[in-house]
Amino acid sequence: MKIKNTVLFAFLTLALAAPAALAQSYSDAGTSASAFLKIDAGSPRAQALGNAYVSIAEGPEALFWNPAGAASATTRELQFSYQDYLQGYKSRTLAYLQPMGKTIIGVTFNYMDMDGFDFRDEYGNQQATITTPVQNFVGSLSLARGFFDQGLQIGATAKYINEKLDTYRYTNVGFDVGAKARPWKWLGLGGAIVNIGDTDEMPRGWRLGADINTKYWTVSGEYMKYVDDEGRLGVGLEIHIPEDLLQVARFDLRVGYYDRESTGYSESENLKSLGLDATSKISFGFGIYSSELFGYGASIDYAVTPFGALGTSQQIAVAIQF
Repeated sequence: MKIKNTVLFAFLTLALAAPAALAQSYSDAGTSASAFLKIDAGSPRAQALGNAYVSIAEGPEALFWNPAGAASATTRELQFSYQDYLQGYKSRTLAYLQPMGKTIIGVTFNYMDMDGFDFRDEYGNQQATITTPVQNFVGSLSLARGFFDQGLQIGATAKYINEKLDTYRYTNVGFDVGAKARPWKWLGLGGAIVNIGDTDEMPRGWRLGADINTKYWTVSGEYMKYVDDEGRLGVGLEIHIPEDLLQVARFDLRVGYYDRESTGYSESENLKSLGLDATSKISFGFGIYSSELFGYGASIDYAVTPFGALGTSQQIAVAIQF
């Protein structure tokens, strides 16, 4: 056991120390293209937990956050998610996991677009409107594997990026790598380097996180740094009501905090009544999972984040194991 824990900690230290060399200063803010890669599409659980997800990432959602988490899959899994982000920007994702012996293969498709965008010249005069001026697509292929009875998991992703802004379109290729370790059942550690490639063309970043978990609750934390932004901290709390207790399904309640910039005041009366009209840092949601839905495992996850004057981001995902 001591040797196993030593190997786990040594690997995680070596694998996750590298991101420090990748970080650039906050003076580079806004210099990277493909900013949409920083949106938490495909993972309502991560969104609800304040983006504190890198150490607990699992299933198809892990492919969008930390590919190492896909290594825990034991059956084929298919997930579809829909995100209504901000200002008419929407995302639709499809993720699939296929076990191949001890290796897990993952495939994702993520299509994002924005409608009804106003075009204005340098004098502020409105111009002719293009129906869909923003169209972005990301397709990815991932490999993940667990070691030491899943005490250590590693994964990597290659992704094809196609971005359209007005009449301009470009394509690119990027990579993600990640690792997770669970030296003890109650403690998880994780990290990932994402969007590896030309930093002028994509927002390279890194994530480090940990979680403490029991049968009835999980507390997670994560520090995230992109080359074109300052470091951000996220924390999340997940309350578990086990399936064996409800006799129908497992039910999870989630709330999170993410240290993003303030975005003004919302005009929503519902948010005002909850005292959330002035925050863009709190998120919340829930998840339902049943292992016996017509003989299959199935889940539904939902998350919502108020963004002050910018509106509210909502995301829902449904998944099936077969």
